[in-house]
Amino acid sequence: MSQNRMSHHTRWATLLGALVLASSPAMALYKVVGPDGKVSYTDRPPADQPSQSLKTNGSMADTASLPFELRQAASRYPVTLYTSSDCAPCDQGRNALKARGVPFTEKTVQTAEDDKVLQAKEGTRNLPVLRIGSQQLKGFLASDWNGYLDAAEYPKQSRLPPNYQWPKPVPLVPVAAKPAELNPPGQRELAPNATPPTPRPDPQANPAGIRF
Repeated sequence: MSQNRMSHHTRWATLLGALVLASSPAMALYKVVGPDGKVSYTDRPPADQPSQSLKTNGSMADTASLPFELRQAASRYPVTLYTSSDCAPCDQGRNALKARGVPFTEKTVQTAEDDKVLQAKEGTRNLPVLRIGSQQLKGFLASDWNGYLDAAEYPKQSRLPPNYQWPKPVPLVPVAAKPAELNPPGQRELAPNATPPTPRPDPQANPAGIRF
């Protein structure tokens, strides 16, 4: 094989390697911020600087109806979004997840008890909070959210079935069930320590007037 032909194959091998490296963020698990502030994602933890990694939080979503690629990502790195009403960044984050076709669970923070639990779980009162696996993202920043979704191998374009329905938002703290009514509707409640009235005997039920 001539030197020119070998050089030609070498260039193609180099180009192929570059293309593989260019596509590697989709498989990355680490976020790295360079000295110039540039963000990159890699599948190897850097030795010379801190990085943030994605881990599963152990929760599982119902992903049976999802395409394989999306099902794998949602099973390994389930997504949870914490929101509140009258929160523009929360709305932006929710819309971004839906536009990308990311299955997620939404927890709403509306009451003082919700707020207390949010602080205990997430260490913040600011919303939105996004969980991708065990990775926490505070506030909505599209580049960060997309970067971590890329690292978790969520498709960049929606792969959701046309009839997919996102679960309805639920309170962070489940609303306690109302206690059952002690008295059936229409029955008068007896006053405390009151003695129930003694039923009067029905003469027809005891025609002989026998007493017990």
